[in-house]
Amino acid sequence: FFWIWTQLVLFKLFVAVYTEQCLKASVNTCGDCIKSGPGCAWCKDLNFTKTGEQEAARCDTPAVLKEKGCPPTDIINPKNDFIKISNKPLKAGENPVQIQPQEIQLDLRPGMPYTFQLHFKRAQGYPVDLYYLMDLSYSMKDDLENVKNLGNDLLKELNKITGSARIGFGSFVDKTLLPYTDTNEAKLKRPCSDKNEPCQPAFGFQHVLPLTKDGDKFKSMVAEQHISGNLDPPEGSLDAIMQAAVCVNEIGWGNSTRLLVLATDDGFHMAGDGKLAAILEPNRETCQLVDRKYSKSTLWDYPSVGQVARKLEEQNIQPIFAVTKKMETELSKLIPKSAVGVLSEDSGNVVNLIVDAYNSLSSEVIMAHEALPEFISVKYTSDCKDGEKPSDRGKCDNVNIGTEVSKIITVDRCINSQSFLIGPLGFNEKLKVNVRTRCDCECDDINQPHPHCKEKGKVVCGSCRCDPGFLGQHCECQVGQKDVASLKAQCQKDNGTECEGKGDCVCGRCQCHLTEGGNNFYGEFCECDDEHCEKYANKQCAGHGKCKCGRCECNEGYEGAACQCAKSDEDCKIDGIVCHERGKCVCNQCECQRGYKGPSCKVCPTCQRPCQESGSCVECLAFGTGPFEKSCVENCKHLQHVIVEKLIKHDCRVKDKEGCWMLFTMTEQLGFDKYIVNVLKDRECPEGPNIAAIVGGSIAAVALIGLLILLIIKGVLYASDLREWKRFEKDRKHEKTSPPNFTFTKVPSGSHL
Repeated sequence: FFWIWTQLVLFKLFVAVYTEQCLKASVNTCGDCIKSGPGCAWCKDLNFTKTGEQEAARCDTPAVLKEKGCPPTDIINPKNDFIKISNKPLKAGENPVQIQPQEIQLDLRPGMPYTFQLHFKRAQGYPVDLYYLMDLSYSMKDDLENVKNLGNDLLKELNKITGSARIGFGSFVDKTLLPYTDTNEAKLKRPCSDKNEPCQPAFGFQHVLPLTKDGDKFKSMVAEQHISGNLDPPEGSLDAIMQAAVCVNEIGWGNSTRLLVLATDDGFHMAGDGKLAAILEPNRETCQLVDRKYSKSTLWDYPSVGQVARKLEEQNIQPIFAVTKKMETELSKLIPKSAVGVLSEDSGNVVNLIVDAYNSLSSEVIMAHEALPEFISVKYTSDCKDGEKPSDRGKCDNVNIGTEVSKIITVDRCINSQSFLIGPLGFNEKLKVNVRTRCDCECDDINQPHPHCKEKGKVVCGSCRCDPGFLGQHCECQVGQKDVASLKAQCQKDNGTECEGKGDCVCGRCQCHLTEGGNNFYGEFCECDDEHCEKYANKQCAGHGKCKCGRCECNEGYEGAACQCAKSDEDCKIDGIVCHERGKCVCNQCECQRGYKGPSCKVCPTCQRPCQESGSCVECLAFGTGPFEKSCVENCKHLQHVIVEKLIKHDCRVKDKEGCWMLFTMTEQLGFDKYIVNVLKDRECPEGPNIAAIVGGSIAAVALIGLLILLIIKGVLYASDLREWKRFEKDRKHEKTSPPNFTFTKVPSGSHL
């Protein structure tokens, strides 16, 4: 055997580190301890715990228990057991056995991985069944003529390789509904355009010849086949593959290497395309051959590629896609253990194509398993000849006849007794793995009352299992002797529900109930259980971790709330940088922080340039002044500055300590608050005051104001004088034109004038 020792050593190192830890939760018995983790052991020494100390102190790693004084003979630490190997003897007439062993029995401790070898050896002379599935649309006319003559040649070539080969034949076109096929009655009976050549009615899939060793029968049956036709280029290939895979008895598949050759020159319809013809019922993945024709062709939708791949894997059928150069199919990339070859225009090279594809498929071994029971996981490492790199799926290339290949399979964790199958894809032989769990301790105890338990209980693995009505380390607590209210208060977390509603308060301590899965709630207040964690693909912790107190503890290499993602940051990287250093990569996607968006946290739509906040740093870095003048290096590590002569455009305009305007641009770097700052060399500073101009201007202003005042006064006086003059002139003119007006006044006698 060819072993890759580096990988084996790394694997064992991982197991060693893992088992050195004991993540104990609520432990009251030896069984609880063993279930709590693969690194946990139990001390059954009667005097190991002190008075008042909880029984959980008995549960720890073997090394810690030894340090605490537990005798090595009293340490219970169950290991995994490989109980038996069953190799089925080869009987006369049976096919050679290619995998060893055929059945094993494992007794596993929960959480403790177990490694064993599975050997696969390709056998000489292993039989081959080949079913030739051909597209009979009109464009395959020339190909059909060549296929009619290939039966004996194909059997001859396959028998050279295996010594025992059978071939069969089936054909397909498409559903006989619009828009796939012309539904005119005449066209359904004769869909070919050439009226002079033989043509068979339109059909979906028909099974022509079951698997046979008779090459002449193949030739005669295929010779009776004629070309048909349809409307659209894609064909009903997936319908035909599905029926060929699920109709095991009708096709005649045997205990052999099963090959399905699909010959076509066009694409294929897939699930959902049936809606074009008002077909809404999904494909049921069952055999529906009536008189060797697919009876549900017009009632069921096309199957999906996933459905086809699953059925091919279940039936150990390896497909070979023989297509023309213009239509190299992508199906082989979607379906494991498949091959693709390019047909010549008339299928003249089909025999060589099939032989080459068979050799390619048979030299590749992919080890896989059926659907695993819950809580059981399997990992593969394969060691292949010539040093091919092992893969997690157990894949080996270039496995030749007679070469032995070994596998290492790891079963991580199990709960219930279960069985499952492991084997190479494309082969009927499987290894049956029977798994049981070691969840109970095997202690030689006397089943009778013990003085250590005050005669009120029995000793089980060093601790007391009290009779009904008693509780405590030594069964010293009898229910009813203490105040009920005070005992119940001890069982309430933060004055909440007693034992969180998941247990009973007995003698001041919570005795937790069983969960739905048969395990116990645990914790001081029964607040924890290991069955209600997030699920992914209907599996708790996605099958890649352990549920501990409602949270998934992921296995190495996985992450996410439900351990649903393989640890990888490839899709988060741009030029080797993860999320531009502005977030963390979770499930291979960036979770951005502080408002950054996009698949790589490159942009922040709501963020503004920190111009004002960076002003003091720019001032000290570029001009050596400002508040940070003496501590610039310490306070401004996040900025890198460059002084430039010109700036075509600036992002920021900030006033410095001296009142000058600093102009600069800020280019964001990786991470948060990191920038390259381009600072304009010259600041925009205001000029000082012109004293002479101010004084001269002030004097001129005063003079001007005085002059204006004088002019105003002068104007007012002039206007007043002008009014008086006009009045004087008016009075004077009036005196010249009017007679004198004398007024006489009588003077009293005796008066003197």
